[in-house]
Amino acid sequence: MGDETYFEYREDPDGVVHAKYEGGSVRLGYLVGTRVGDELDFRYTHVTSERLTASGQCRSRIKVLDDGRLRMQETWEWTSQSGAGSSVIEEVQPES
Repeated sequence: MGDETYFEYREDPDGVVHAKYEGGSVRLGYLVGTRVGDELDFRYTHVTSERLTASGQCRSRIKVLDDGRLRMQETWEWTSQSGAGSSVIEEVQPES
């Protein structure tokens, strides 16, 4: 994953969150989890452009920016391989 990876999140009324993501080194990925307040807890899995699979878990804290967009500060950990880290995801405004 990287700057070229885009996520399309959806949230059901009961706080179930799911998303499809792709781009960069990710050919196709999905995540599913729950939202309670400003926190997300989810699991993810994807296929890379090299046709390798990977999966992990993540906790995110949601913040509303001054311009109304959402920012998620994430702490993640692979479950299919070694490694962990943090990342920041920001909502992209639709082009006019």
